[in-house]
Amino acid sequence: MLNKVQKHVKTPLRARRRAESSEGFIIDGSSVSWKEAQTFCREHHTDLTSVSNQTENQQIEKILNNTNISEVWICLFNDSWEWSDNSESGFRYWVPGQPDNYDGIEDCTKVKINQQGQWNDLRCNASLTFVCHEDILILIQKSLSWSEALRYCRENHLDLVSVDLEEIQRWVTDVIDQASTDAVWMGLRHSCAVGLWFWVNGEMVCYKNWAPGNKTAVEDCDHEVKSGAVQSGGDHGWISLPESHQLNFICIRKDDE
Repeated sequence: MLNKVQKHVKTPLRARRRAESSEGFIIDGSSVSWKEAQTFCREHHTDLTSVSNQTENQQIEKILNNTNISEVWICLFNDSWEWSDNSESGFRYWVPGQPDNYDGIEDCTKVKINQQGQWNDLRCNASLTFVCHEDILILIQKSLSWSEALRYCRENHLDLVSVDLEEIQRWVTDVIDQASTDAVWMGLRHSCAVGLWFWVNGEMVCYKNWAPGNKTAVEDCDHEVKSGAVQSGGDHGWISLPESHQLNFICIRKDDE
């Protein structure tokens, strides 16, 4: 069944889901059932998208208005109308009189543009295009040294994450909860040659979120090189650790993943 979806995939349309989130919308040009759409999104992105608020709904509507696509699947389904990605969003935007569960078989949800982006219930085996979402950041639950983590991210995604803005720190907190280690590597390293910390993306370390007791003195350059990690719990502060420590880590996805 998935091969059918892959065969007809067209170039997806991408957009940032919301400014404070690490998630992006991907609107695919295939026309498939709700279940096929969900399967494809879970295998190639993160999941079929939920909609948290009116702003997100308007973003989907705006993207569709710039295409020939008039209606798309989202992940709301009729199990007391819950989101299949386990979102707890209580936002709903039904067309008046919907959902009506016509003939008792309309258990899935579509966004329809010629109804101002409002939603209808629909039989799940109907064929529609669909909206996936994916995290721009991805937590890798392998335990590697800092150098191994950097190499893994660059070979398989884009790079080890550089948390050079407060916004990106918020993105990190979105994905770090599933870590299996007490901290996760980020793209921060100390240079003994110049006595400074630097990001692997080349940015200066201006924004800082050091945990208490960390980065309070000159690093000891007589021993192992230190790299930066984010604590998995608490306030997700940064800590300095020898790069040989084995930790999970966070990569940035490539735009074309």
